Amino acid sequence: MLGIDDPKIWSAYLLCILSALFCVGYGLVNWNKGDEIVRPEDKKWVEGEKKAEKDL
Repeated sequence: MLGIDDPKIWSAYLLCILSALFCVGYGLVNWNKGDEIVRPEDKKWVEGEKKAEKDL
């Protein structure tokens, strides 16, 4: 098929296409996930970073 007779080559092409489709699907499913609750220690860290940048 298409001049490629080796099944190992076809399986490599097939796996590349399937993995690309899986990555796109995974990205679409998890697009807006990651909205985590902001913890108090996160707020303190951000305030410390802002102060450090201001002091520079």
